[in-house]
Amino acid sequence: MKNHEVKTVERRFLIAILLTGSILAVEVAGSWWTGSLALLSDAAHVFLDIFALGLSWLAIRLATLPADERYSYGFHRFEVVASLANGLTLGFVSLGILVEAYHRLQEPAPVKGLDLLLLASFGLAVNLIAAFVLKGSHKHDQDPHAMEDLNVRSAMLHVLGDAAASFGVIAAALIIWRTGWTPADPIASVVISLIIFASSYRLMRDSFRIMMEGVPSCLRLEDVSRAICSVPGVVQVHDLHVWGVCSAHIILSAHAVIDDQKISQAQTIMDEMKIKLNELFGIEHTTIQLEGKSCGQGTVVCTVEKDKI
Repeated sequence: MKNHEVKTVERRFLIAILLTGSILAVEVAGSWWTGSLALLSDAAHVFLDIFALGLSWLAIRLATLPADERYSYGFHRFEVVASLANGLTLGFVSLGILVEAYHRLQEPAPVKGLDLLLLASFGLAVNLIAAFVLKGSHKHDQDPHAMEDLNVRSAMLHVLGDAAASFGVIAAALIIWRTGWTPADPIASVVISLIIFASSYRLMRDSFRIMMEGVPSCLRLEDVSRAICSVPGVVQVHDLHVWGVCSAHIILSAHAVIDDQKISQAQTIMDEMKIKLNELFGIEHTTIQLEGKSCGQGTVVCTVEKDKI
């Protein structure tokens, strides 16, 4: 992202942190007042929201630091570290809520349904506002060829997950208020924990993919190889690798066998490949080795038949 875009995203994150902090204060006090485990569970999730937003904000700032001799790609991958940390904390909170819900089902406690309903409604409203604020930072909505920003998405999942949890608390509050059936409160907590766990799994899965330098989920290796082979003069593509330093920076390396021709013509082929990869897939950083014949290194992923050359 450009410098002015980074400043805009940072500002949106700070606004979301302030909004989420107001929810935490209200829900902690409200859970004590109403005796609701569901509201306390949601408050725990909100606390992690603040932690996640703060970590994501820090990752954005660190990613703007220039590369140096030790970190030649810069600090972009801190985004992935932050997302992985967010996923792990979400998983631990989900487990803790499940354990506490089990104990509450064994020994039901009184809950003030109407008060719980009002507090949960407040939490839902503020969460939706925070999600709207963060949505403006979602790069994927603005560029269909760009990879989804994992850092922003991790923050969005936290906030939207908490909004969904607020719906569960509201449902439990309505049941308790109208019927007095208090088990609805721990049952809502179980639903909340499952929502949190789903968010945790997705974050850890996508972070792990980048850490293992897997092909980004928005790309298919077959499509990339076909795009390279479609450039006139390219005979074969092998040893093709596509990975991401982070969710916003895709890197490609490959060997391309080309027809026997002048160096100036070979440069034209190289330029056309780079333009096509950027336009179709948003890949800006490429290292392509041109060869007169296959070096035998790596797997052949695309070959052009001679009658089509």
